[in-house]
Amino acid sequence: MAEKDLKKLIEKALDMRNSSYAPYSHYKVGAALEASDGQIFSGCNIENSSYGAANCAERTAFFKAVSEGVHDFKRIVITGGPDDGELQYATPCGICRQVMREFCDPESFEIILAKSTGDYKIFTLAQLLPESFGPENLL
Repeated sequence: MAEKDLKKLIEKALDMRNSSYAPYSHYKVGAALEASDGQIFSGCNIENSSYGAANCAERTAFFKAVSEGVHDFKRIVITGGPDDGELQYATPCGICRQVMREFCDPESFEIILAKSTGDYKIFTLAQLLPESFGPENLL
């Protein structure tokens, strides 16, 4: 991926933190998901007073994409941290990793954890979800 394209994807994820609804945790997360055809789907975390009804930024982006008929993805950028503090490398929760596994090739799908356009780490889904269970296990 070209550096300028990666920078744009990170900037989109950083911008999505501004839409985060996190009145309980005060931990804002933004995500930018790139489909294989180049489309970008964004998401933010959306909390709820009943906690269980909350949704992570990563799943918000995936669900938006899938609801538009897109099922093939290259990478996702995730940015997060306290709303009054420094950004952290915000790794996806287990549920989000499993949603990614449903739609992505674990060996090639990239998960980019970013603090800024110049400070990020890149992992594959296989690295963050080893020995995973996926759709092929049910065939």
